[in-house]
Amino acid sequence: MIRRGDPWGELVDPPAELIDVASDAEAATLADSDQVRLTGGDLLMSLGGPTTGSHVARFHIDLLRVTSDVGAHVAIAHVIARRRSWWHGPIAAAFNVDRLGNWDAAPRAHPGDGLLDVIEVGAEMSFRDRWQARRRLPTGTHVPHPTITTRRARAVSWTFDAPRRLWVDGERCGFVRSLEVVVEPGAATVHT
Repeated sequence: MIRRGDPWGELVDPPAELIDVASDAEAATLADSDQVRLTGGDLLMSLGGPTTGSHVARFHIDLLRVTSDVGAHVAIAHVIARRRSWWHGPIAAAFNVDRLGNWDAAPRAHPGDGLLDVIEVGAEMSFRDRWQARRRLPTGTHVPHPTITTRRARAVSWTFDAPRRLWVDGERCGFVRSLEVVVEPGAATVHT
């Protein structure tokens, strides 16, 4: 588990059998391999992008173990449950990385700190407030906000009053009423 001021990641000679993966979901399916090289996805952007030159950067990252009504999943970037869309209804999310596409959605998240960054958006958040928050998401300045709560935890669980669509590392997984996410510190190795 990384702490503030600790060095993280190291430049190494590329392993002989690197497997290039272009998405977080694909990388999560290979989480037990130490031969993954990220070529795309939110984790890669959180790590600073691809390495150039003759070496690769190697990182030991946390995994997210996800349990829900639709089964068990492994994630490396984020887990999101929402009812309809970003524009309406409550949102519950657990982040291992700061990025969600072009958004700095979880500004304090770090993929090697042993913690989830939990973000919840209240159903009462108005369309206007969502629009203003969306404009601030690219820079991570959407928080603090009175209808957006954030916290850091090793695990989080939710029971929803109505089904929510579950997204794990950007992939749709179905509708859930119960969801648990547990961080597994330093459980995977990736290269950039």
